[in-house]
Amino acid sequence: MQSKSTPSSGAAFIQRFIKHPAQVGTIAATSPAVSRRLAEPIPETGDPLVVELGPGTGAVTEWIRRRLDGRGHHLAIEIDPVFADMLRTNYPDLDIAVADAGDLSALLAERGLGKVDVVVSALPWTLFSDEQTRRILGALAASMTPDGVFTTITYTTARMLPPWRRVLAALNDTFESVEPSRAIWRNIPPAYVYEARRPR
Repeated sequence: MQSKSTPSSGAAFIQRFIKHPAQVGTIAATSPAVSRRLAEPIPETGDPLVVELGPGTGAVTEWIRRRLDGRGHHLAIEIDPVFADMLRTNYPDLDIAVADAGDLSALLAERGLGKVDVVVSALPWTLFSDEQTRRILGALAASMTPDGVFTTITYTTARMLPPWRRVLAALNDTFESVEPSRAIWRNIPPAYVYEARRPR
């Protein structure tokens, strides 16, 4: 499958970062190496329901679609309307909601969708308050299957700092198992993918 990224995706990402740094969180889109790892828990069989939080210009979206290969349902929740419009252009059949990730339960109900099998997130967690983080994670846990999987990203530059430690504490309060990958150096900045399983 060919990438749907347009030549202006990189420029758009930088522009949105400059205008809304608290929403975008990083100056560069997620690399293929990290995107592939984020999408890895998506089952290779069946019709899974996958929710993507903060798809941005679609770097991770592309790998989720590759993994699904036409199966299941892929709901992308993007709070930035400019990014959402880009996604609609590049992926006209993608289910896109311009909304807050904390409204996941309502978004699923509106669409008549059931419990979520996999949630993939590129949200800038360290820029959120602890209350925001726990509200979103609580919405995820309430919407996922008992054996659901959640993957998300943090950067080597942030992993040992207090904001990420607060996020990690919230993750451990929300999921029974939370495990980091090895550092993935092919990303700007280098990153870790955290995989959380069995929502409490």
